[in-house]
Amino acid sequence: MARRGWGGSIAVAVGVAAGTGAAQLGFGYGLGIINWAPADATAGATAWVAGLVWATWIAATSTVFGAVCAQRLRDRAPVPGGAPDAATAVEPDAGPGGSVLRHVALAVAAGVGALVTVLLVAVPARTAVAADTGSPRNVAATYAAVGVLVGVSTAVWALRSRAAANNVIATVGWLWLLAVVAVLDGVLAGRGLASAQLGIWQLSSDDGRFWIRDYFYWPGALLSLGSALVIGALAARGSARHADRRVGAAASGAAGPLLVAIAYFLAVPRVTAISPEQVSAHLTAPYAVIVGVGGSVLVAALAQRAARRAAGRGPVAVPRQRTGELTVVPGDLVSEEHGAPARVDTGAPRPTSDVPERAGEPAAPTGEPAAPASGADPAVPTSDGQPVASLDPDAEDRGPDGGRPRSGHRTR
Repeated sequence: MARRGWGGSIAVAVGVAAGTGAAQLGFGYGLGIINWAPADATAGATAWVAGLVWATWIAATSTVFGAVCAQRLRDRAPVPGGAPDAATAVEPDAGPGGSVLRHVALAVAAGVGALVTVLLVAVPARTAVAADTGSPRNVAATYAAVGVLVGVSTAVWALRSRAAANNVIATVGWLWLLAVVAVLDGVLAGRGLASAQLGIWQLSSDDGRFWIRDYFYWPGALLSLGSALVIGALAARGSARHADRRVGAAASGAAGPLLVAIAYFLAVPRVTAISPEQVSAHLTAPYAVIVGVGGSVLVAALAQRAARRAAGRGPVAVPRQRTGELTVVPGDLVSEEHGAPARVDTGAPRPTSDVPERAGEPAAPTGEPAAPASGADPAVPTSDGQPVASLDPDAEDRGPDGGRPRSGHRTR
């Protein structure tokens, strides 16, 4: 790392991951989104599963955020010395092997920093009410540690693909916004602070029209799938314009929803043991991954189609004015309205005289007629282009050198 150095970037990854994990858990605990010991005893099992899902997801996203932030800060840092070509300078480890090694190092460093989430999850989870769990603290800490491992793997992917990193960051922001809205909706409805489900907001859980077979909440599923589609398309838009990044952009739509699906898959091993709203979220998460990939693939396909159209506009031969020669101009300069080639200024000098140049004499500058040789009369061309005799009556009396008259001829 020529700009910041290995030590500086690793320190940034550790610090940012630790700070992000602590901030997310503090935010969740403060708003009641994560509540290990709810006041309602009947909601203990639901709050326990929701807490495990949040703990796994927060640990994973904190790792990704720390690694991505360290890389982007390093890329924006100026090179010591301020060389004029510093922006295009090649780093010593910029090869394929060095790049992979750098990305793995940043991901592992971010995972070390995100281990703070294990401690911040284990301590409050001691008071959790969990069925068939002898030590809630150890179970919660284990889920957070697994989330860190998942985050390290995802961070390597995010460091290799900018579109995947943007997708994870956008998904994190959207899910926290959705959780805050769900908590505020519960407060306004008189239910007080209650734990929120990751990625699901129940607009009206008491209305039977919104439920399918009493366990699938279709408005929440539609919101989850729609957000995955939009985020996947927007996050891949920038990278899809570059041909060398198009494959990574097409797969980037799965980055954010995949972390949510893994968290639900690990925290909910038995679907029959959870509440109906959690069943709906658990069943929706895998489909959100597919829909997110569909959005990014659609954007990549449109970008490729646009690139092919631009490349298919081959050069068009347009005749040059007056000379009859062909010049090549881009296809978009040809008039399509009248079906005829447009007049194009080729930049070539136009002929200014109809008098042909004499053999062996240099051409005259552009815009000026060619000057005749010393002592020579300009020939007047006929209609067929052949010169005629000189109009000067004394031309025959002068010698070849234009001076002394020929013998036998009278001088004037």
